[in-house]
Amino acid sequence: MDDHDMNELNARLDARRKGYPPAAAPCAPGRIGERGWNLYRDDLSYPVAVLDAGALEHNLRWMQAFAEARGVVLAPHGKTTMSPEIFRRQLRAGAWGLTFATVCQAGVGVRAGARRIVIANQVVADADLDGLAALLAAHDGLRIWFLVDSEAQAGVIEDWGRRRGRAAPLDCLLEIGVPGQRTGCRTAGQALALARRIRASGALRLGGIECYEGGLARGDLRRDEADVAAFLERVGAIARDCDREGLFEDAEILLSAGGSAVFDVVAPALRAGLSRPVRGVLRSGCYIAHDHDFYAGMLRNVEARLGLETGGSLRPALSVWTMVQSVPEPGLALLGCGKRDISHDLSLPQPVGHAPRGALERRPAPPSWKLTALNDHHAYLRFDPGQAPAVGDRVILGISHPCTTFDKWTWMPLADDRGGVVGAVTIHF
Repeated sequence: MDDHDMNELNARLDARRKGYPPAAAPCAPGRIGERGWNLYRDDLSYPVAVLDAGALEHNLRWMQAFAEARGVVLAPHGKTTMSPEIFRRQLRAGAWGLTFATVCQAGVGVRAGARRIVIANQVVADADLDGLAALLAAHDGLRIWFLVDSEAQAGVIEDWGRRRGRAAPLDCLLEIGVPGQRTGCRTAGQALALARRIRASGALRLGGIECYEGGLARGDLRRDEADVAAFLERVGAIARDCDREGLFEDAEILLSAGGSAVFDVVAPALRAGLSRPVRGVLRSGCYIAHDHDFYAGMLRNVEARLGLETGGSLRPALSVWTMVQSVPEPGLALLGCGKRDISHDLSLPQPVGHAPRGALERRPAPPSWKLTALNDHHAYLRFDPGQAPAVGDRVILGISHPCTTFDKWTWMPLADDRGGVVGAVTIHF
């Protein structure tokens, strides 16, 4: 990584970033831990999204060990966090590469040190293809695979290559999809015809097969297992057909799936026996922060299928700390946190902790506390009589779907179990 990239990734934090103390001097992210800040002393500005340092490290190691034990590799989906500091930790822990949704995002991953990247999406626009070519030209040893799911897309890329005078092919993966859901070839016949087209093309080089199984996971323990396994068997059959016809062009064949909700079912299906070595690539992203609702529910099923105790795998690492700013009527408190600060696309946040004003520790939030609505900058907390919070109390909110909380912040502090701020990560959406 050159000096320019290092400087970009270590941009200074200051009061222009929400959550940062407004009166504090600027600070490099890597030196935040030297400030001695503590959440319980209200040293940071509310609201503030916080990463539990211990849970983050646990999740990092747990998922890496899970993949290694099953003979697959991790290419964590970077769009969850878009944090170069987290990317570097994932790579140091043993991740094979990183996954992104766009060429722009992939550039952040490259600058963080990744040299194998899957863009789990179609690349079509001239500007994106130009950007991809520029990244590849600027970084020796970089491999980037993107998804192709139609002959029309292949034709667009071939036309771009002719207009740009490009001789070297771009790496791609053949995407297999589910009718009525996201992108991907719908039938085996369509997939095989496209693979033949790619093999004959001078603009593309087929490296393997990709799919996204998450839309089949509904939270039903056995039905999810059966539906996802059946889909992955169909994907494996297409891979075998392509292999028999010699349509793959690399020394090893990539088989890749998403795997944030049902990764226990996905991993075994990525070890198909083909005529050359197979690299199973699991693209789980949400595992690094996990959550308190949607993925927590999915994980209980994973744990049941694996025979683990409930709570014996991943831990929620991301929460948003907020403060009670008004209790205007019985049964209602307004928190200083809203849609600008926390995910609400899958479900509303839930109170998971309460630290009364002046307290230096947290306790579980009372069971009657429920968030019922969010405005841009307010959260409506309802409670039973006798369980009212006071103005100035801290309420810790658990989230559902970490991706859409990360994208609302440009930095997050890392905190220990005593509320001490021990570090920070930056976020680059």
